[in-house]
Amino acid sequence: MRGTLLVAGTHSDAGKSVVVAGICRWLVREGVRVAPFKAQNMALNSYVTWEGAEIGRAQAAQAAAAKVEPEAAMNPVLLKPSAERETQVIVRGKPYATATAKSYGAMKKELLPIVLDSLSDLRRRFDVVVCEGAGSPAEINLRANDIANMGLARAANLPVVVVGDIDRGGLFASLYGTLALLSPEDQALVGGFLVNKFRGDPAVLEPGLRQMGGMTGRPFYGTLPHARGLSLLDGEDSFALDVPRPVKPPLGGDVLRVAVVRLGRISNFTDLDPLAHEPGVAVRFTNSPEEVLEADLAVLPGTKATVDDLAALRASGLDRAIWERAERNLPTVGICGGYQMMGGRIVDGVESRKGAVSGLGLLPVETVFGEEKVLGRPGGRAHLFGDAPVSGYEIRHGRVARSGAGPLLLTDVGDEGCVVGETFGTSWHGIFEGDAFRRAFLRRVAEARRLDWMPGDEPFAAAREAQLDRLGDLVAENVDREALLRLVEDGAPAGLPVMSHRPSAVSGQPAMARPGGPRDGVFRNGHEAPNHTETHTKPGEAEMRSGLRADG
Repeated sequence: MRGTLLVAGTHSDAGKSVVVAGICRWLVREGVRVAPFKAQNMALNSYVTWEGAEIGRAQAAQAAAAKVEPEAAMNPVLLKPSAERETQVIVRGKPYATATAKSYGAMKKELLPIVLDSLSDLRRRFDVVVCEGAGSPAEINLRANDIANMGLARAANLPVVVVGDIDRGGLFASLYGTLALLSPEDQALVGGFLVNKFRGDPAVLEPGLRQMGGMTGRPFYGTLPHARGLSLLDGEDSFALDVPRPVKPPLGGDVLRVAVVRLGRISNFTDLDPLAHEPGVAVRFTNSPEEVLEADLAVLPGTKATVDDLAALRASGLDRAIWERAERNLPTVGICGGYQMMGGRIVDGVESRKGAVSGLGLLPVETVFGEEKVLGRPGGRAHLFGDAPVSGYEIRHGRVARSGAGPLLLTDVGDEGCVVGETFGTSWHGIFEGDAFRRAFLRRVAEARRLDWMPGDEPFAAAREAQLDRLGDLVAENVDREALLRLVEDGAPAGLPVMSHRPSAVSGQPAMARPGGPRDGVFRNGHEAPNHTETHTKPGEAEMRSGLRADG
């Protein structure tokens, strides 16, 4: 088979990313060569491919679901908010520009050919490409320059399925309203709907699905149940930080508590997922100085705005908690931007453009920001932790130089990171995914805190693979596979009804118009603005998203 599908959603966090991953895993198990694609993504969680390109971390997870190597073509445009109303634009894996919401709107016209070229490249090399939309396709104020939702679907003639999150309530209104806000030409590409995160009796839901199908002339391809325990699938934005992380029962007598400072522009917080994978490890993201001070391990994670987040750290009093931990020799680790904060000085003429500022002074390192980004997939060994092998990835403008103390890791070309007592720093993301290093590191923390804690024996990679298989099972068992395959291969059926925003005066039922028929009352792009409120965002992210609308 050959074809393409765009998975859109009624809103952010409707589940598009995991649905795409599930479809990819289902198809690859059916012998289909499949690739994921997201034209434009807004995420501070990113990943470096073997080719040295930066893409959204969710697309890397979807590539893993498809059992293929992640590549730049899978996410040609990545937006990384770096200031209140600015974002770094990454194109084909490399820094391209810094934009505001207004300037990025104009930039989209030059990016669309790049997006379409990347998609065409994947379509030539794979049987099926499963595309993920961004936010909602019904952002009518952004439709004119859209390159990620219906703009992409129209330009590449892609059939669309719209995912709705029933767990939030208002499923049918969200699905119908999304469809009705689209132009007739856009509606013609929407083949049907998919319900996500359902819990309850399917018989209670069925009448609504049947009625909605009759109202819109479009089928429901399936109802995916609410699935717990998918915490190892990479989240894209700060929604993921609000989901409680389950704690596996400890193998020893104690639970090891990890407090991760919730920085304003926290990035690559997936670095901490492997810690939560271990039995008896409780990971919590927090802005409480008390929680940070009392934790067994404190983490200063990565950030897209090192200098600005350092200032916020000081304003909140969290710097004093980190300082006191160092004075008391309590285990603390800084990763990338967090590592830079721990140093003596930061010279930033690139991100904040504030020049030289003082760091926390906990580690003898200095960071100087360069225009060109360091992107790599390095490896080495942890000589302080049983010589355990360590691999990771680098995404940073900052060049960190150590002037004293010892390194955390040894590599073939030198060393990496810094250690002073129980205070550690590294520029590498992903180092805790290595089972031997992670367990040795946590054993050291437990010993320093005199805890009766024991690591597990399940490899992190195996646990993540099992979750991807579970996603594939959810799709295979709860989706009308034959109908979805027809949509992928043949596209949206011709002659689908066009929804009007104006109700029928006679029946009270929603009015319909056939393509090419009278269009009085059909909602036109730009005539109204949606009542759109963004929540659970990082500072400045709502302002950027209102103009960029690129979160997934």
